[in-house]
Amino acid sequence: MANFHEVSFPVPLALAATGGPERRTDVVTLASGGEARNAVWAGSRRRWDVGSAALKLDALQALTEFFEARRGRLHGFRFRDAMDDRSCAVGEVPSEGDQRIGTGDGATTEFQLLKAYGDYARHIGKPVAGTVLVAVNGEVVPFSVDVTQGLVTLESAPPNGAGVTAGFRFDCAVRFDTDRLDITLEGFGAGKALRVPLVELAG
Repeated sequence: MANFHEVSFPVPLALAATGGPERRTDVVTLASGGEARNAVWAGSRRRWDVGSAALKLDALQALTEFFEARRGRLHGFRFRDAMDDRSCAVGEVPSEGDQRIGTGDGATTEFQLLKAYGDYARHIGKPVAGTVLVAVNGEVVPFSVDVTQGLVTLESAPPNGAGVTAGFRFDCAVRFDTDRLDITLEGFGAGKALRVPLVELAG
């Protein structure tokens, strides 16, 4: 991924975020009064705003330093979405059987981490190092993982028809969606960044 820094947005600041998934759908009202709807995007794209919360000055300074180091919108970075950051339910511990990521064919050893939302499978490209577990037919197996792309490589190819599953925590690849920070002082030792939008990166 071009112009991407493998660094994490400060977690304490991320906990004040508002936002979530966005989709793009064309809706056309027909002469009959009915609707025709078409999904423009195959998947979703997430947006957040990490501004507006009152922060101590040292936290605002950390935000400013992080923003400057990314050159505003130029470089992407990792962001932890506290509402959706693991292969299991919020508050639970990931396990190797959480998400099905593929089916063995006797030859393939590389699998993309995925998270299912009903029948929609989201590619997970930024797993957190040290949190990934992988199993074949329920048995934990040795593997390596590229934490910059979310690709798992098994030491041996799973047999034909074997279920490959994984558990993990993950970050989102995002960038700032502004080239400007507006910070206001709210009182002695505290202030606010009025609007700090983040947008998920595609690909």
